Amino acid sequence: MTDQLFGSVAPRLSHAEQALPAPLTTPLAPEPGKTPSTRALARVLVAARPLAASAVVLGIDIGGSGIKGAPVDTDQGTLIAPRLRLPTPQPATPTAIAATVATLARHFAWSGPIGCTFPAVVKAGIIGSAANVDPGWIGRDGQALLARATGCPILLLNDADAAGIAEMELGAGRGEAGVVLLVTLGTGIGSALFVDRRLVPNTELGHLELDGKDAERRASERARERKGWSWRHWGDHVNAYLQLIERLFSPDLIIIGGGVSRKADRFFPRLRLATRVVPAALQNQAGIIGAAFTARVVGPPPL
Repeated sequence: MTDQLFGSVAPRLSHAEQALPAPLTTPLAPEPGKTPSTRALARVLVAARPLAASAVVLGIDIGGSGIKGAPVDTDQGTLIAPRLRLPTPQPATPTAIAATVATLARHFAWSGPIGCTFPAVVKAGIIGSAANVDPGWIGRDGQALLARATGCPILLLNDADAAGIAEMELGAGRGEAGVVLLVTLGTGIGSALFVDRRLVPNTELGHLELDGKDAERRASERARERKGWSWRHWGDHVNAYLQLIERLFSPDLIIIGGGVSRKADRFFPRLRLATRVVPAALQNQAGIIGAAFTARVVGPPPL
C-alpha cells in the first residue's frame, strides 16, 4: 500500500501475502507506557509494513477553527462515513478541546485506535507551541490527555505533517522524490517538508517573517477573510510567501493544501514561481486521512 513515508517502506504486499490470515508484522510500538518520539516517527516505517489488521481507523483533525473527524479506510485513503465537523471551542483550552474530541469519538461509537492531528509542534505527544490554540497547551501531554478523554489509544502528530503524509502516500505527492513541501492555508499556515520521501517533522514554516510579520498573518486563508482581500490581492501575498519558501528550500514540488485548495483556480494565476505548484488531491480531508494512516502503520501507544 505504501511506497515511503517517514523512511523507506517495504514494497506492496503480493496477492499471496494479502491472503495470509495472520498479520504479516506488528507495529514497531514503544515499550509499555511509552510513546513514540519524534525521531521514531521519522524512522519507524523503515522496516514496517501495513498491518493485516483492520484498515479502518478513526481520523481526527484539530484545527484553529474546527475539529473534524471520520472513520478512514487507510488502504484506499477514503472516508467510510460522513465527516463530522464541530467548532473549535473558544478559548481552545486543553479541557475544552479534549471534550470536543471525545464527542466526535462517541458520535462514531468508536472504541479502537485513533489518529489525531494538532495545530502545533508535537514531540512524543507533548505540545510545544500554541499559535492558534490556548497557551495552556504548551508543555502538556496532549496525546495522554486525549486518550483519557476518549478511552481510546491515540497517536497525536502535527496537523500539517499528517496532511503531508496523506498527500505523499495517497495524493498529489505519490511517487514524488526530491524535496517536496506541503503548505496548508487555513486558520494559520502549516507546512510538511519531505526530503526523498522522508518527513522532517514540525517545520512550522508559517511563522517565517514576511513583510515584518508572521507569514500566516499575510498569507493564511483567515488573513484573506479577516481583511476582506480579493483573491487577486491575497494571491500576491501567497506568491510572496511561496517565493520566500522557494529561496530557502529550493523545493522540487510545492503542494497547496487546506480547504482553499478547492479554489486553486482563484489564486494560482497570481503565482510566479520556478517550482512546480499543485493543489492537494485530498484537499481538506488530508489531515483526517493522514492521521488515521499514520496511526495504523506506526501504532498508537497503549492506554
